[in-house]
Amino acid sequence: METQINPLLCDIETGMCETTEGVLETEPQSTVQSTKKSVKVIYYTDPICSSCWGIEPQLRKLKLEYGNAVEIDYRMGGLLPDWSYNSGGIGKPSDVAEHWDDVSVHYDMPIDGDLWLEDPLESSYPPSIAFKAAQMQDQDKAILFLREVRELVFLEKKNIAKWEFIEMAAEKAGLDTIQLKVDFEGAAKEKFQEDLALGRELGVRGFPTMFFLDASGNKEIVYGTKPYVYYEMAILKLDPTLKKSEYSKTSEALFSNYHSLTAKEFSELSGTPRDESESVLNVLSNSGSLQKLTTKNGSIWRRNN
Repeated sequence: METQINPLLCDIETGMCETTEGVLETEPQSTVQSTKKSVKVIYYTDPICSSCWGIEPQLRKLKLEYGNAVEIDYRMGGLLPDWSYNSGGIGKPSDVAEHWDDVSVHYDMPIDGDLWLEDPLESSYPPSIAFKAAQMQDQDKAILFLREVRELVFLEKKNIAKWEFIEMAAEKAGLDTIQLKVDFEGAAKEKFQEDLALGRELGVRGFPTMFFLDASGNKEIVYGTKPYVYYEMAILKLDPTLKKSEYSKTSEALFSNYHSLTAKEFSELSGTPRDESESVLNVLSNSGSLQKLTTKNGSIWRRNN
């Protein structure tokens, strides 16, 4: 029997959560569509991809600095179809718990691996299909929805394959949950399959994978979780004329842009040294300006509604 690599065993060195399908080509044959913005990014991810959670600080900064010129097209890759894997020391959900705790420390992003001991997911397909359903309603709300389900799974140990938690995230993101259920059970499944098909065409074998494209078909690819400069360089190689936007780095402005931030995210976005960022956020939560949720592997701060 051929040994398969469990996709939940993410490689900390490469920053990739790898699938068992596809061999990544050096020059993928992509279906590039023209965009009004200078650069388009096809971002392959998955709701339970821990390495994708690890690049949230970089991705959020990228949106603030280059969002006016860069369009990000979120695609679902189908990280965990089921549990038919038998390698890397991971053959059942409970085997993932310690690995997620290790990943949390490495990326300095809070993840509680006890999810896999308490209420493990059988597949990442349901939340992926739900994201496609969210996109059918509103692209911006879909991104908020993806953030909400990630906070539920990584910090609150919720099984986001269950409809009750999908619905909870959808409500927080301002989506129509009745329509979401209709699309989730219908057209969104086909859209998810389209994402999987395009991923095979592009040769995607792990997450996060970002294809940076211009209207002429030129491309740069960034595999895995990398420092911010890698993503910025990919953009500037395609369009050296782009200038980053200046944005306010105050806590008020940052929490106006993003409803929640980890200490690593706040450090990346505000320029506050990492060894000081948590103290700044604690002062704000102690004063009642923010709400703090603490896990065994770190905290997240949320603005008060």
